[in-house]
Amino acid sequence: MSAYQDDVKAVAALKETAGNSWSAINPEYVARMRAQNRFKTGLDIAKYTAAIMRKDMAEYDADSSLYTQSLGCWHGFIGQQKLISIKKHLKTTNKRYLYLSGWMVAALRSEFGPLPDQSMHEKTAVAALIEELYTFLRQADARELDLLFSALDTARAADDQAKAAEIQSQIDNFETHVVPIIADIDAGFGNPEATYLLAKKMIEAGACCIQIENQVSDEKQCGHQDGKVTVPHADFLAKINAVRYAFLELGVDDGVIVARTDSLGAGLTKQIAVTNEPGDLGDQYNAFLDCEEISEADLANGDLVIKREGKLLRPKRLPSNLFQFRKGTGEDRCVLDCITSLQNGADLLWIETEKPHIGQIKGMVDRIRQVVPNAKLVYNNSPSFNWTLNFRQQVYDAMVAEGKDVSAYDRARLMSAEYDDSDLAKLADERIRTFQRDASAQAGIFHHLITLPTYHTAALSTDNLAKGYFAEDGMLAYVKGVQRQEIRQGIACVKHQNMAGSDIGDNHKEYFAGEAALKASGKDNTMNQFH
Repeated sequence: MSAYQDDVKAVAALKETAGNSWSAINPEYVARMRAQNRFKTGLDIAKYTAAIMRKDMAEYDADSSLYTQSLGCWHGFIGQQKLISIKKHLKTTNKRYLYLSGWMVAALRSEFGPLPDQSMHEKTAVAALIEELYTFLRQADARELDLLFSALDTARAADDQAKAAEIQSQIDNFETHVVPIIADIDAGFGNPEATYLLAKKMIEAGACCIQIENQVSDEKQCGHQDGKVTVPHADFLAKINAVRYAFLELGVDDGVIVARTDSLGAGLTKQIAVTNEPGDLGDQYNAFLDCEEISEADLANGDLVIKREGKLLRPKRLPSNLFQFRKGTGEDRCVLDCITSLQNGADLLWIETEKPHIGQIKGMVDRIRQVVPNAKLVYNNSPSFNWTLNFRQQVYDAMVAEGKDVSAYDRARLMSAEYDDSDLAKLADERIRTFQRDASAQAGIFHHLITLPTYHTAALSTDNLAKGYFAEDGMLAYVKGVQRQEIRQGIACVKHQNMAGSDIGDNHKEYFAGEAALKASGKDNTMNQFH
């Protein structure tokens, strides 16, 4: 028997003990309301979704074709529509998550207005967006179940028992829109205590997975901008510990931590690592510093020196008081970061790269897996990459390496529209299409996300509407480009009153007031034009 039917029986028994004063209460209506409010708190959600992620991670370890995906969201409605679309087209939410991007919180959710991705926005906005996303996903559950309850009542009224049984089965086996969110905590917004406090807020809002990066918190930059500054491993591990303590304190024992390294594109550090003996972790971090050998006589006021193998080494200090790493050490630093993080509490890795190149990622992952065999990545399929240009260049270079004729192409102009229908462009597009599948099989990528997709889709769709509406097309721009497409494609939002909860409210009014209920969904509701 389903939880729904169990609730009907349990409330019926409770009603009987309450006597006549509960005569107006319908046990089935209570069961419906409970089904529509399955998750009572954010912690309920975090525990439920953490178990999903752990299951998915284990399944990926057994079969690399079972990778997971997500799209970044900056508003609860965007996340809701993504999951509604997934259920509509794919019939299941299995292996599909949401991503909460710190970049989009900064650009779209700060009271300061649009900000760069530099941790200048209110950190409370991050937890608030997690709560908002799950509010909208829970409302998607309530709406879809409400439609099923109404259909069940209609089937019963028509004495269509077969139809009623079919709908009851859909209710009993309902799949929630609530899925895991991978949530970006940037570099922790402060010291480890600040990281712990914010992590708690994020988990209480529903986050089962927190992604943290190894940049200096007060110097944090977007992963695809210049000027990134990393911290010694001990500092980063303290913040990983802070997040784990937050999970454990709140009872989310299988919460997931994604340790992100920006070392590939970060050439600077703010601190010289503490080291107690040659070869320890601090010494390994310092070994990447760009140093010059000096004698004691060369020491100047304020100099900082490292002693290694009997030599005095002076790290090159910039006017910003930062120290720089040697050129070409990025991949080695990434590998050390990843191994160290996995050995000290992280569950998944994130290597921020400057281009989508499977060979580059695989080269690092192979080295990591020599030490941690089940190392897995979350990978940013970033809109900061020019995917068309990168893959056309990769195909061009592969053709050259294979001795094929490339005389029809100018490598410096491969982005040109004149190549869009060329054989090279078609080969590049096929590589883009299979990138996630191939990277998961070859380079250990468990989760593929696009950080900012809905930022760009909102801009593109608004541009398309505005250029027609404010010109000669007028209302036709909206009707042809938006509403008619909603109708043709079965987009639920064409009935925007229903999407906002009007019909749920009507049904509740009927539960509460019976025939006296004043309902909005009568014959004069213009949403009836979209039946």
